[in-house]
Amino acid sequence: GIDIKKHHVRNKNRQAPKSEDVYLLLLVKLYRFLARRTDSAFNKVVLKRLFMSRINRPPMSISRIARNLAGKQGKTAVVVGTVTDDIRLLEVPKLSIACLRITKTAKARVVKAGGEVITFDQLALRAPTGANTVLLRGKKNTREAVKHFGMGPGAHAKPYVQSKGRKFEKARGRRASRGFKV
Repeated sequence: GIDIKKHHVRNKNRQAPKSEDVYLLLLVKLYRFLARRTDSAFNKVVLKRLFMSRINRPPMSISRIARNLAGKQGKTAVVVGTVTDDIRLLEVPKLSIACLRITKTAKARVVKAGGEVITFDQLALRAPTGANTVLLRGKKNTREAVKHFGMGPGAHAKPYVQSKGRKFEKARGRRASRGFKV
C-alpha cells in the first residue's frame, strides 16, 4: 500500500525553550495559558518567541524602538529579547517598553525621560490580549558572523583575517599589480 507518513513524524519547531532558566519557564507557563485561553494571536507569537534561541531573539536599540513608536501615543513596545542603549540617540522620548532584558544604561535613560520598563508578567496583567501594544523584533542579519557567510569567487563576504594590513590577504587576486584583481 501507500506508505502514509503517520509514524515517526516529528515536529521540528520548538515546543519549549532549551534554557533551564526558572524565570523564563514561569513566563512560558503564563503565556501558554494565555495563548490557550484567549483567542489573541499576540500571545501565541510571544509564546513562540519565548522558545527561540538567542540568535533568533536579536537585540533591539532604544533608537529603533523610538522610531517605531513615533506617533503612537500610549502604546507599549513589546520586544521578546534584549533592549540596548544607543548613544547616537540624543533625546530619548517617553517610551513604554516590555522586554525580557534591558541594559543598565538603556533603562536609566528611558526612566529619566519619564518612560517605563515593564516585565512580561506585568504586561500580561496590563494587556492580557496584547491590546495597545506594538510587537517588535531586532534585525537578525546584523550579527558579525553573518558578514562572513557566502565566501567564494565573486562574492564580497568578509574574510576571517588576523588584521587588516598590507601583509594580510592583499596579494594575488586582491590587487591588479599582483596578477589579477577579483
